[in-house]
Amino acid sequence: MNQKEIKELIEFLVEKDIAEFELERGDVKVRIKRGNVVAVSHVASPAPVAHVAPVAAAPVAHAPAAPAVESEAGIETIKSPIVGTFYESSSPGAPAFVKQGDTVAVGQVLCIVEAMKLMNEIESESAGQIVKVLVANGQPVEYGQPLFKIRVQ
Repeated sequence: MNQKEIKELIEFLVEKDIAEFELERGDVKVRIKRGNVVAVSHVASPAPVAHVAPVAAAPVAHAPAAPAVESEAGIETIKSPIVGTFYESSSPGAPAFVKQGDTVAVGQVLCIVEAMKLMNEIESESAGQIVKVLVANGQPVEYGQPLFKIRVQ
């Protein structure tokens, strides 16, 4: 079972609102429990166990889910909509999409969260000023982890 098949399976389970699912095909066993993690392991092989990085079983669609937003007196917290790796720019050596003090517009790309080799652009839900970047470049992030604080204008 390859990553594309796993992604399609997750999308199907989310669409049908299935909370828990288990599949055994040959030496591959896939167990998906929504709200937790997805793990793939080769159980019949004497070789080391292979794992796919944990991925939140929240919607994993072709377009990334909208980041969670939390407000506190004019300050919004942009949270990661998925588990993955935080990247501040589109490629190594490229300037960061945003930095502290920058003014952003609605829909402007703030960062990329890579999950299962998919680069998910995280966009600003509001216009405002970046008060704080809460994650370092290349750092793993969890579902719902705060990424940015934005002062809404």
